[in-house]
Amino acid sequence: MPGRHRRRRNGRTTGAIAGAVALVLVVVGGWFGYQRWVAPDCSGELRLTVAAAPEIAPAVQATAEAWMADGAAVDGTCVAVDVTASEPVDVAAAIAGQHGVSLNGVGQASGNAVLPTVWVPDSSTWLLRLRQQAPGFDPGSGASLARSPVVVAMPEPVAVELGWPQKRIGWSDLLKTITTGTRLRTGIVEPSRDAAGLSGLLSLAAAAQAAGANGAEAQRVTTAALRTLATGRAAVREELIARFPRATDAASIASGLGAAPLSERDVVEFNARKPPVPLAALYLDPAPLSLDYPYAVMPGAEPARVAAAERFFAQLDTPAFRSRLGGQGLRGPDGTWGKDFSAPRGAPSPAGADPTPSTETNSGGTAAGGSAAVIERTLSSWSVATQPGRMLAVIDVSGSMLETVPTANNATRMRVTLEAARRGLGLFDDSWALGLWTFSTELSGSRDYRQLVPIGPLSSQRSRLERELAAIRPKRNGDTGLFDTILAAYRTVQEDWEPGRVNSVVMLTDGKNEDANGISESALIRELKRIVDPDRPVQVVIIGIGSEVKRSELEAITKTTGGGVFVTEDPAKIGDIFLQAIALRPTTVPR
Repeated sequence: MPGRHRRRRNGRTTGAIAGAVALVLVVVGGWFGYQRWVAPDCSGELRLTVAAAPEIAPAVQATAEAWMADGAAVDGTCVAVDVTASEPVDVAAAIAGQHGVSLNGVGQASGNAVLPTVWVPDSSTWLLRLRQQAPGFDPGSGASLARSPVVVAMPEPVAVELGWPQKRIGWSDLLKTITTGTRLRTGIVEPSRDAAGLSGLLSLAAAAQAAGANGAEAQRVTTAALRTLATGRAAVREELIARFPRATDAASIASGLGAAPLSERDVVEFNARKPPVPLAALYLDPAPLSLDYPYAVMPGAEPARVAAAERFFAQLDTPAFRSRLGGQGLRGPDGTWGKDFSAPRGAPSPAGADPTPSTETNSGGTAAGGSAAVIERTLSSWSVATQPGRMLAVIDVSGSMLETVPTANNATRMRVTLEAARRGLGLFDDSWALGLWTFSTELSGSRDYRQLVPIGPLSSQRSRLERELAAIRPKRNGDTGLFDTILAAYRTVQEDWEPGRVNSVVMLTDGKNEDANGISESALIRELKRIVDPDRPVQVVIIGIGSEVKRSELEAITKTTGGGVFVTEDPAKIGDIFLQAIALRPTTVPR
């Protein structure tokens, strides 16, 4: 049993007893007990907790059992390894909660989530996303244990129509197919919660960016691709896989799911059940990020457990473990497979992109690129383009918005802000409802804000919003009437609150409150606390531009209402900040 303590025995008596016991054990087939007897001595017990993605957990568990049977120990202490099959999204939510942050689309961890000493998620992208949001999260190791290339899974009859297996298909080919016709029904597992879905989304987004002749065209193509995928998205992998055709007749194949980014292992597992319509695994060019199963030792672990984790990792870097991977439908970390692996038809070896994503911003647009910045931008675009919302945009037109931005070719803050808003508008589909205000001081008589477009369906007022945005000009001597405007905007959104949507105020400002005749900060917070309704939440998202922004007063507001504050001292970066801010979603949307 793990953790059983073995006492030292000396002299001839010990040898005789050991020999007799060994003989009995061998006779009865008790090789396990014999190994325990002859293993190195240890005392006490040190528990090493390991949370592994469900598909690799059996191989990790079997290796742990073999190691413990062979006398797992570190510095004279017995080691007991507890392996738990854990969905990566659940562990990621727990880690994010521990650091006081949240991941886009992930939500809060369940109350019984327990943090392990070692985490083996299915992809290093989880580690990248957590590092991006929580700078204090710095796990050790991270070496890959296995690999499963991300493929586009298609029913074989559908793949044959596209030229499979003879033709090598690229992401640009798939992009054209799904955005210019309706024959191919596509789907994806929610990419903010599924690493294979995220990998496929990154590749498709990169292909869309490359297909655009300019920035506006690239955004149009990208948005079209995201919305096409979103029509067939699923909350979990099992739900998506169940949509593939279950019968061989033409009608079933035509009405079933035709293409989805999944792991190679998903295809292997599906086909092992001998379905009427097997799946083809298409290895598209450029290769998307593979699932790489990093071995991450959690920060803050005590030295003895870190040492145990290192010893256990050595057991996972062996031919025996590689053989166990094959039985789980996984390749070795180098992209080749061992025995017991049932390769899909036409599977290359090795296969898959380098499973260690870059930590730098990827500007090359390659499908394999997976920097933290690219991931965040892509997921934000996905969130905005695919989830309906009701938003009041409130833009600062005080005199300081006339200042130039050296990092944006000396364009004014106003111009940079309006360009970010214009591009954001292009991401919203017609299911959104939008309104537009501007604010400064005494902008409309004694009032600090002015309504340009009331909140209404984007389907009927997109052109009007575009015209009003283009016509916005700063008030040359105007100050920043921040507090009065926030309160009025909050009340406006709350008044006609709509269920089933994220109701929000999104404010863009480059300064702190400067209206001496308006409501004070303390009075504003008191009034917001009074009118906040948990059953009718309104998120306040404030985007601060430049060094004059007072973060503390902005955060005091959003802590009361819900939402968030996003500040960039370089106004040239407002595009990405704006996208991240409007993608902010609460954990649940009341209905």
